[in-house]
Amino acid sequence: MKVILKQDIKGVGKKDQVIEASDGYARNYLLPKGLAVKADVGNMNNLQNKKDSVAYKKEEDKKEALVLAEKLKKTVVKLHVKTGENGKVFGSVTSKEIAEALKKDFNIDVDKKKILLDEPIKEAGNKRVDIKLNEGVVSTVTVMVIPN
Repeated sequence: MKVILKQDIKGVGKKDQVIEASDGYARNYLLPKGLAVKADVGNMNNLQNKKDSVAYKKEEDKKEALVLAEKLKKTVVKLHVKTGENGKVFGSVTSKEIAEALKKDFNIDVDKKKILLDEPIKEAGNKRVDIKLNEGVVSTVTVMVIPN
């Protein structure tokens, strides 16, 4: 019997997957416990509509990320920090500070975990920093560390 799984079942399949299950297993376990539904025409149409909706949402998110990526390429984030001799920064500039500056100065909300900073910035000057906006969409922003 063909059934559509409503949730992940270890050793059987993943959510929204259409599987061929034995009649007894489907009737006595999967269907009564609400773990699956019969793969009839109506349920298959619902599954296809759900998949189409998810794909459309992903495409829209990617389009928004591409627009934001173009905006970020032209952005220069200026951070004023205390420095000692030779332009050495007291402490360091982290991805959290970059995210806060983007939010405050440009009203661009970026998660600090998405800012790909190999190591904190410890010297004054300009540095190019990558930001992962979406799957396959990475933008670069210029961070200008200005000594006080």
